[in-house]
Amino acid sequence: MREAPQRLEGSILEVVRHLGFLQYDLTKAVAPSQDMILWSRLGPAYDPADLARLLDEQRLVELKMMIRPSEDVALYRAEMAAWPGDPPGWRQGLAQWAEANAACARDILELLRSDGPLPTSELPDTCAVPWRSTGWTHEKNVQRLLGIMAARGEVALSRRQGAMPWWDLAERVYPDDEAVPLEEAVRERGRRRLASLGIARAKAAQAPIEPNDVGSAGVEAMVEGVRAKWRVDPDLLARVDEPFEGRAALLSPLDRLVFDRKRVEEIFEYDYALEMYKPAAQRLWGYWALPVLYGDRLIGKADAIAERDEGELIVRALHEDAPWSDGERAAVVAELESLATWLGLELVLPGRS
Repeated sequence: MREAPQRLEGSILEVVRHLGFLQYDLTKAVAPSQDMILWSRLGPAYDPADLARLLDEQRLVELKMMIRPSEDVALYRAEMAAWPGDPPGWRQGLAQWAEANAACARDILELLRSDGPLPTSELPDTCAVPWRSTGWTHEKNVQRLLGIMAARGEVALSRRQGAMPWWDLAERVYPDDEAVPLEEAVRERGRRRLASLGIARAKAAQAPIEPNDVGSAGVEAMVEGVRAKWRVDPDLLARVDEPFEGRAALLSPLDRLVFDRKRVEEIFEYDYALEMYKPAAQRLWGYWALPVLYGDRLIGKADAIAERDEGELIVRALHEDAPWSDGERAAVVAELESLATWLGLELVLPGRS
């Protein structure tokens, strides 16, 4: 069941603590992912302004493009202090480039100390060695250096105004909690990740920012027909025989329930890919197709787009992985209606006059 409007800010914190984090994303094809994830759990009473207020109050903080409970920073402090790590691996080149531009880092820290927080655009680029890349970060010296300084725990993202990050000294953003030792922190992060996912692989291919595996957390489990070694959260395993009442839900493509595409394919037999980077002619489900959850099954995708100038939430197609029952279709349409109302738009469905 969804939360009633009362105590909604507390409910937001509870959701983020349970999930571990919200992935920050600017894409607004329907709604920003962080807002879509909270709406899917809390319903139309959720207001993005409540999330913004929690960030302004630093009860939630943004770390590595993820919105996390502020108390969780303690689980990353040891990693920050040890950056680039031992051995440094692929970070060796970053560390050498940052060392060559140590004077610029000092200039940024000095300015933030006196005038911060400040947007990226107002921070000085005094880099002696420009950043070279074949990607979009080519010669984005300040942005690249800030990323390294954030990884070292020197600066932190204070807030965002539109797409522009504002930075401050980390000591003025993060709580002054003692660092959890690195090995213990890694284990605890794995435990929390498993508690959020319920079931996850012990080992998985390296993923950017947040791993998809959980190491030795939980208890070992086998999934029939799948060769991978799985771990299951023991608290959830103890409740496996409890009655379950699900509902229809529309998920963000970046929701952690579906983010690990291999996991959802193996566990839920669900085929999904985010197709926003594909040419339109090659898309199977749509630019920002929303995974459709019904009860304990992922049953399809909703190709929807918010045309705010026209005041419409347009559903271009509903893709059924297998034919939906009348009850499933009615529940999905009701959820789309709720989404449109929350966005302040009129729902436009294929075949509806």
